[in-house]
Amino acid sequence: MLEKLFEGTIWRSRFIVLLAVVFSLIGAFVLFIVASLDIWTVAVYAFETIINHAHPEKFHEDIVAGIIGAVDLYLIAVVMFIFAFGIYELFISKIDEAEEDDSKSNTILAIHSLDQLKDKIAKVIVMVLVVNFFQRVLHTEFATPLEMLYFALSIAALAVGLYFLGKVGKH
Repeated sequence: MLEKLFEGTIWRSRFIVLLAVVFSLIGAFVLFIVASLDIWTVAVYAFETIINHAHPEKFHEDIVAGIIGAVDLYLIAVVMFIFAFGIYELFISKIDEAEEDDSKSNTILAIHSLDQLKDKIAKVIVMVLVVNFFQRVLHTEFATPLEMLYFALSIAALAVGLYFLGKVGKH
């Protein structure tokens, strides 16, 4: 009797995961909205600059950096979505609507183990870091040949890392 009560309590305690699911989804929605507003702000700035026939010194870099920053936020929002869907499926239940859907989206969000969830999140986080690196490089001034060499080596390291990341999980 005591064992059954204890096991039931342990099993039902998994529903605490719903807090992480709900707040991850809220975080993802917030990030999508903020990223969209950032792109809107960049678009307004670009159109006002073009209409006023002004051409600031770093006009292109500012626009690209703003859009890349928004892409970074979108990628982080995707991480939040993958996390929310993954822990829901692992701890609570399979998502019935995803099971009925024949499109590719049900395989993207389907999570069957904690390792699979970790791998999917890690890949998106690496992409966030790559985008963040690209955004920072836009504002970097290269004054010496050695700095250009470091820049080239960092791009080569990113390429090698992305190559091996693509190999993870494939046989």
